[in-house]
Amino acid sequence: MITEHDLREAIAECEGQRNPTASTCMKLAAFYTIKDKMFPDRKEQEPFPLYSAAAAPASILESEPGGSEFMQAVAGMDARGLVPIMDELMSTLKVVSPRIYAGVMRRLSELN
Repeated sequence: MITEHDLREAIAECEGQRNPTASTCMKLAAFYTIKDKMFPDRKEQEPFPLYSAAAAPASILESEPGGSEFMQAVAGMDARGLVPIMDELMSTLKVVSPRIYAGVMRRLSELN
């Protein structure tokens, strides 16, 4: 009789292949099906949530009291509408003041 340990090893072997073939994928599907049928009460938690709801739109956080005029103006706005405006501003800044533009770009690259 096949044990849960044997199934886990077979699954790990299939998942560990660098370039899996169609045959490997079919074996993996079969191993998972067998595991789910033979050991239904021992299902592992899904690695990610399964849902179909769209993500909430990105928005700018509420500004702190006494924040800049800009932060107060954009508080609660949808970031997707703000980015094209900021892109246009950055294009202008690149021409008018390349040094400030380079500084802003450097700070943005440091965020990642």
